[in-house]
Amino acid sequence: MELLSQYGSLLIIITAVFGFFMAFGVGANDVSNAMGTSVGSGTITPKQAIIIAMIFEAAGAYLAGGEVTETIKSGIIDTTQFINQPEVLVFGMMAALFASGAWLLIASKMGWPVSTTHSIIGAVVGFSCVTAGFHSVDWSNIKNIVGSWFITPVIAGLLAYAIFISTQKLIFDTESPLKNAQNTVHITWD
Repeated sequence: MELLSQYGSLLIIITAVFGFFMAFGVGANDVSNAMGTSVGSGTITPKQAIIIAMIFEAAGAYLAGGEVTETIKSGIIDTTQFINQPEVLVFGMMAALFASGAWLLIASKMGWPVSTTHSIIGAVVGFSCVTAGFHSVDWSNIKNIVGSWFITPVIAGLLAYAIFISTQKLIFDTESPLKNAQNTVHITWD
């Protein structure tokens, strides 16, 4: 505990640097995943993709990131296991943040689209298992998180299929696709 009180400001600065490092990794990997199809199809330019990503990544983090942060902070591991050694929790979370950022940059350099969530969850679980044992992990929450990793692609695929089929039937497979596209967009945005 003395270590934390003595070097608290320095630890905050180092953690902020690690956070920016992780954010850089997220930008390198996740933005490419999200914007790759739009840039690849020629719909938008890389510069436009970066601007769009900056706006919506920041908005998403600000408006909707709190719940995810709370889960990573206290829903994956039992932090009471570290009550007698809070510095282990602090250094472990810092290590998880840095390791996730490093992995995202390595994967991005190799051209591998990997999950930021998988990276940080795995890093937190790993440090907790090593420092406090397997019992320190909230396995019921991990089960739910891992379950979402399997359900999400199925739901996203079904939604993409529904949107594709709707677009085909309402716009492309008609006598006036341009007019129907304008009407559909008009209805959607009104």
